[in-house]
Amino acid sequence: MAALLNKNVLTGIKEWSLVSLGVLIYVMSWCLFLIPNNLIGGGVSGISSIIQYATGIQIGYSYFTLNVILLVAAFFILGMGFGAKTIFAIVLASIGFRVLPGLVPQEIINTLALQNGKLMSTIMGGIMAGIGIGMSIYNGGSTGGTDIIALIYTKYRNVSPGKVILYLDFFIILSSLLVPSYVPDVDPESGQALLDAEGNPLKHLMPFADKVTTVVYALILVTVNGKVLDMYLSGAQQSVQLFILSKQYEKIADAITHDLHRGVTVLDGHGWYTRQSVQVLMVITRKNDLNLLLKYIKSIDPKAFLSVSSVNGVYGNGFDTIKGGGKK
Repeated sequence: MAALLNKNVLTGIKEWSLVSLGVLIYVMSWCLFLIPNNLIGGGVSGISSIIQYATGIQIGYSYFTLNVILLVAAFFILGMGFGAKTIFAIVLASIGFRVLPGLVPQEIINTLALQNGKLMSTIMGGIMAGIGIGMSIYNGGSTGGTDIIALIYTKYRNVSPGKVILYLDFFIILSSLLVPSYVPDVDPESGQALLDAEGNPLKHLMPFADKVTTVVYALILVTVNGKVLDMYLSGAQQSVQLFILSKQYEKIADAITHDLHRGVTVLDGHGWYTRQSVQVLMVITRKNDLNLLLKYIKSIDPKAFLSVSSVNGVYGNGFDTIKGGGKK
């Protein structure tokens, strides 16, 4: 009981730590690559960036306000466990959007973002954002915004979260064409914003042609973001199937069941070469548990014969849930 409790505590610490890291990676993608280039994106961050360029309201404030509204729906549909981690993620992201832009040295922004151009900043920002969102979702949290809508939708439908987010982001990005955007005047040599006599940044209205270009960059951003998100989640959730032949199959089955808490199925077989009856263990587990499982088997029977293969679409207790729509 004590060992199981310690394992649960360590698992909880790991999940919350990875949610935090995912959120910080996501926020850094905006602060480092997107906002300095006056780029927009999808989700609540995209809406908040549109609001900031139009009104000057800092992205962290609108990000927090809009997420609180979506969070109410998550409480009722996705449960308190999801809501607790998401509240933490939203608060952390809001603080990050408020604090990190002032902490990142301008020299780093100039080197990584401004000098590399908007296209490379779009790609690098999309990769970072996808990894951050995927890391947060996989560990039971969310960076908020359209992630919440995607998880609500995929709770009832077999659709990838990345695809749902992609469709929502397209709508948000195209709507930016209807909103005026004011961008700061920047010194081309130093990259510093120009200020008026009172110390306020000078701004000019973004021409419509530039807004169309920004929309194209934003579409590239959400496409990269969605693909990276799906790749991260599919890799993290990939399962494997093992067939194990061993004379000590009972010890191996007990170890897998009691220590690793995975189900084991014993199949009756017959070796055609030996003409003897054999028992075959079949185990399905997550790919990231495979190395530990193999160590257990080797410690019991180093001569055990194993077959390992990747499987897709594992549904049932401990794995994914079959999701469907309403009655037709």
